[in-house]
Amino acid sequence: MPLLSGGNPRIPKGEGDAPVQAYIAAMPGWKSGIGKRMDDIIVRTVPGVKKAVKWNSPFYGVEPGLWFLSFHVFTKYVKVTFFRGTSLNPIPAGTSKHEEVRYLDIHENDFDETQFAAWVKQASKLPGEKL
Repeated sequence: MPLLSGGNPRIPKGEGDAPVQAYIAAMPGWKSGIGKRMDDIIVRTVPGVKKAVKWNSPFYGVEPGLWFLSFHVFTKYVKVTFFRGTSLNPIPAGTSKHEEVRYLDIHENDFDETQFAAWVKQASKLPGEKL
C-alpha cells in the first residue's frame, strides 16, 4: 500500500474489520505494532465494537455510524482522537479546535496500555460522534 505524507497508509474507505486490519498492516515500522496493540485493546475492552476506515484513518464505535475514537499516522507518532475527550478522566493532554475532542500522541516506546484501555472503556460509554 502506498503511504501518504507523514507515513499514513492510504487505505480505501470501508466498513468492518478487514479495512482496519489492512490499515494496521500498512502502518510503517514500529507504528504497526502500536496499531495492533490498540486494536487488540479496543476489541477486548468493547465487545462487538464497530470498525471502519474513513479519510485514511481507522474509526471505532459502539453503534453503527457513531464513533468514539480514531487514529492516524504521522511521521514521528500515532495520533489517537477521542471525540468526547473532555469527558474522560483524566482528560488526555492534546487539545483541539473542536471543544470536546482531545488527542493522545503515541511515540515509539511510549504507550501506556493501561491508561489507553481505561480511556477506551470510558469513551465507548459516551455518545458517539456522527462523521
